[in-house]
Amino acid sequence: MTLLGDWLIAPLQYGFLVKAIWVSAFVGLVCAVLSCYITLKGWSLMGDAVSHAVVPGVVVAYALNIPFAIGAFLFGFGATVAIGYVTAKTRLKEDAVIGVIFTGFFAFGLVLITKIPSNIDLFHILFGNVLGISQGDIIQTLIAGMLTLVIILLRRKDLLLFCFDPNHAKAIGLNTQLMYYTLLSVLALTIVTALQTAGIILVIAMLVTPGSIAYLLTDRFDKMLWIAVASSVLSCVFGTYLSYHLDISTGGAIVVLLTALFVLAMFLGPKHGVLAQGKPNTLEANH
Repeated sequence: MTLLGDWLIAPLQYGFLVKAIWVSAFVGLVCAVLSCYITLKGWSLMGDAVSHAVVPGVVVAYALNIPFAIGAFLFGFGATVAIGYVTAKTRLKEDAVIGVIFTGFFAFGLVLITKIPSNIDLFHILFGNVLGISQGDIIQTLIAGMLTLVIILLRRKDLLLFCFDPNHAKAIGLNTQLMYYTLLSVLALTIVTALQTAGIILVIAMLVTPGSIAYLLTDRFDKMLWIAVASSVLSCVFGTYLSYHLDISTGGAIVVLLTALFVLAMFLGPKHGVLAQGKPNTLEANH
């Protein structure tokens, strides 16, 4: 057998690694699809806020012995509602409100971890633990991920118009308020989906980077989806392989590969890449 064949087959001898590979690939698919909408909407900060805000929800869920996905979703979605309310009621800009809310939620979660007796490992919450994922957590991940994909599939055209041109969407009679909260809901669901794989810290990269890669390589949304999914799933699969062979963090390996693909797209993109523009020090805004 060739060296490459040995490299590919060796991890497949272990059941927990096989589970980690396909769960990672599924999470990569879900994150990539939403990533395209998040990139168009410019909501990377919102994704960061929701990912940090789920921490107290996870702690409370474990303390009450209910699925962590329920607590994570409720607190994640609650944080986005709080951001919308404070932004509407004060003179603060949204980025400042996001910073206040997500750090407040995250700090509250850290306080709960230190005061509520549980077997929660803070490292696993922050950085994921797909290699040790339980059957129950896999089921929660699949349910949250499938629900996310179904919602996006059913409302894909409305969501696309809302992300691309909300003023036009409102002018033609689309309920932009409903679209706003629909997008926030699938954002919270996607973070719940990716929690076990990438953890709180790295999930934002899985939500933003695939869409950013695709955005640099194409101007068509359908192609953008395919490129984002391909880059994300491949990074998740090979990142899991690298974590086994090099004995490194799985989530970290996935994000490093995604970042490497982003750098390649940034420089080698056929139309929007730095080299194609011929101005290495001038990145024009393509928004």
